Amino acid sequence: MDTTVTPYDALGRFQTDWLNSRHHFSFGHYHDPARMGVGPLRVWNDDEVRPGTGFEPHPHRNMEIITYVRRGAITHRDSLGNEGRTVAGDVQVMSAGTGIVHAEYNLEAEPTAFFQIWIEPDRAGHAPRWATKRFPAPERSGVLVPLASGEAGHDEALPIHRDATLYGATLPAGGEIEHVLLPGRLAYLVPSRGDMRVNGTPVPARAGAAFRTDGPMEIVAKTDSEFLLADLPAGG
Repeated sequence: MDTTVTPYDALGRFQTDWLNSRHHFSFGHYHDPARMGVGPLRVWNDDEVRPGTGFEPHPHRNMEIITYVRRGAITHRDSLGNEGRTVAGDVQVMSAGTGIVHAEYNLEAEPTAFFQIWIEPDRAGHAPRWATKRFPAPERSGVLVPLASGEAGHDEALPIHRDATLYGATLPAGGEIEHVLLPGRLAYLVPSRGDMRVNGTPVPARAGAAFRTDGPMEIVAKTDSEFLLADLPAGG
């Protein structure tokens, strides 16, 4: 299996007085032609936002935007009238479609940390929408749970407009999960916490591991771990 691991310290960086961000792929002022995404996965940002601050209203179009909160909580408001608070371990999905303006704030007393993940939709022009959902950690213990998906059979996941699935799982030290990557599929794995091995290759906390050939993925936790796994079509 063709595997590429990018350590956390090698990710792109952007920092202001209220935002500390690492970019797994080219984004904003960070550009690396060798890191433009994996299949339709275009953005994976590892963000930390100071209390009482956040992203002021700004527009998006034609992108599936998934937010996985690692610590604290994020409050969302948008031009459709949606407002909601997503807490650590839970997920929100915004299908930007024909256009939406949204804001995201940390209204908590502590820093909020989250992954923001952008996946290109199957086509342009979908109606915009937003939703959030709880995914209790005990239900993800030792099991890959679909968090956001556009694939058949994942009815409990938040829907996206793409034949891709973002899974989440937790593992105790020494725990194992197998995921089989089918022909024509790619995968991207990021441990939110803990160190892991995939088919014997070390994947430390908050590193990004890309898998570009099909076959079984033997995922083993070296320490108590929590991770996300995106299973994606090979086409962009």
